Amino acid sequence: MTNRRFLFLLGSSRHGGNTELLARRAAEQLPADVEQEWISLVDHPLPDFPDLRHDGGYSAPDDPHARRLLDATLAATDLVIASPLYWYSVSGLTKRYLDHWSGWLRLPEADFRGTMAGRTLWGVAAYASHASLAEPLAGTLHHTAAFMKMRFGGVLLGNGTDRGDVLKDGEALTRAKTFFAEEAPPAVFPHQAG
Repeated sequence: MTNRRFLFLLGSSRHGGNTELLARRAAEQLPADVEQEWISLVDHPLPDFPDLRHDGGYSAPDDPHARRLLDATLAATDLVIASPLYWYSVSGLTKRYLDHWSGWLRLPEADFRGTMAGRTLWGVAAYASHASLAEPLAGTLHHTAAFMKMRFGGVLLGNGTDRGDVLKDGEALTRAKTFFAEEAPPAVFPHQAG
């Protein structure tokens, strides 16, 4: 069996925010032999994603940030999208990263969808008011996993408005202790995205 390799993609515009703190608490529980890579999307800004489906198609990314993110994504057995809740969904940095998947899906040499199928997509998010407002964020990640034929491990949520507040959310910290130990259900494919 292949060793697990977790890629943590931090979608906050700042370092050390509540979402990152919660993700790091959950990651502390991973066995020592599980590889971890942490990439902050603010440190690897992606260009705007152009829709070229009808204008000649896509080529392998020449932008160094896009190349690094593509390679790291393909190398991960477990992909953790750690995005604070922004306007009921993922952050702009995270959305831009996911937008680039549309181009990566069309690179025959990457076999992006085939490679990611069967791997696990997880979410970690901090919110500032009510957990129920994170339903669109969870839906985005769930549908992304379904389209890619990935397993969906769920979303670890924590409450945090001011810096470090999530470390006061006892329920979130308790769930963080076992979050990545939970067995993700098999991938289900209720529909195909367009």
